[in-house]
Amino acid sequence: MFHQDNVSYNVFNGMTYDGTLLDPVTGVHNSLHMMMLAHVIEGNPKAVRWILLHMEARGIAFSILQTKWETYSNFNKTYPGFGGFLPWFAHQGAAPLAPTWDWVNRVPGLDNGENIWAIYAVIEALDSLKRVEYQQLAQSWSSYLNYLKKTAQTIFYRGSGRICAVTNGLDSGGNPYLNDPYEGQQFMWFIYLFTGLNETEKQAIWDFKRLQLVAIDWNSQAITVLRYRKNWGWMQMPYTDVPLLSELYSNMERARTCNSRAKQIPGMFASVNNSTDVNGQITGCKYISNAGIPSIANQTIQELDVITPYSTMNTTLVNKTVGLAWWHSMVSAKRMQNLYGSSESTRVDGKATSAFASWDSKITTVNGLLGGVTALVKRHMQRDGIYSEFISVIDREYGLIFREKIHDDGQDDYCLPSSSVPDTGLSDFTSCQ
Repeated sequence: MFHQDNVSYNVFNGMTYDGTLLDPVTGVHNSLHMMMLAHVIEGNPKAVRWILLHMEARGIAFSILQTKWETYSNFNKTYPGFGGFLPWFAHQGAAPLAPTWDWVNRVPGLDNGENIWAIYAVIEALDSLKRVEYQQLAQSWSSYLNYLKKTAQTIFYRGSGRICAVTNGLDSGGNPYLNDPYEGQQFMWFIYLFTGLNETEKQAIWDFKRLQLVAIDWNSQAITVLRYRKNWGWMQMPYTDVPLLSELYSNMERARTCNSRAKQIPGMFASVNNSTDVNGQITGCKYISNAGIPSIANQTIQELDVITPYSTMNTTLVNKTVGLAWWHSMVSAKRMQNLYGSSESTRVDGKATSAFASWDSKITTVNGLLGGVTALVKRHMQRDGIYSEFISVIDREYGLIFREKIHDDGQDDYCLPSSSVPDTGLSDFTSCQ
């Protein structure tokens, strides 16, 4: 089981590890953990199975969330200069949480944006139970977000619509600002909706970002430029409540599934850890970031040798059957299952896999199968009185680019896999033989 102490998270502080080889030391992937815990608190039976086959799953989730809150609080007292935001951190056992050596004076916007909306969903799940101890914990987490609302502009906002990707540095793509319409957008929404920007500054944010929204016809369907790294926004925020975006999102998944089938690729692409050698060490370019369809991507140089099961994360949101068919195609390959479930990635030619097991490559898929946390976030947004503004703005901004271009030619089918990863003689992990 992946969700256990010293594998995916630390029972002493409730915080996640990035993954395991097994050598867990760092991480920021609390957002995925938070999303799963929100589902458990809400009582989703599938999420309950994920955390523990036991009637006390909700109590366990509550305990983890309480421990996480105490860890966040202690970290903020120890490192107030981060303004409540989390850098990449290191932890082991009962040792206090601390920034990794290369994050002692900087903090990422993107990862914190994902974390913020996961917490936002957790608050809604806790508060909706109408039980005193759960509502008290919801208040604690609400106070944390309220603190971030006060510090966010100082730490990240540079005026004229510019939001830092990483304070005191560039993001992994060399961009100093969050201007992408994908995973960086969650943090933008937090700045936009909660930090008191005036209307001029709000408009400046979209003026700065708008050039990144591009419509490209793929097989007669207008779609956005596909940079499919971790397109978490669509499983955290209620974008698809707008019919235009629902159709646009579906078209993105049609393009991805049909591109792989047409090219006889037995899976799909997403940013992921590369293959590992016989000693379990990641080879070559350790993390493959540019992974997508070159003809419709905003980065035309792509790494197309490695596929990953979590590439189905967003496919399952629009069609679980199709998403699971592609997931099965990849996990059926040699060494693609281990004692913690599915493995990280495999080469398309079947000559190597990754022995790493991470939140990214595993729990994104589970969250996708559960429908994400958009329903919880929507309810919370409605209570906060910001849902209508959110819907109005995304309808306006995406409509400017896509409303006259997107069309229905009757070709609504997704594509299923028609090839398999070759068996090159790799031995399965011992626990799965």
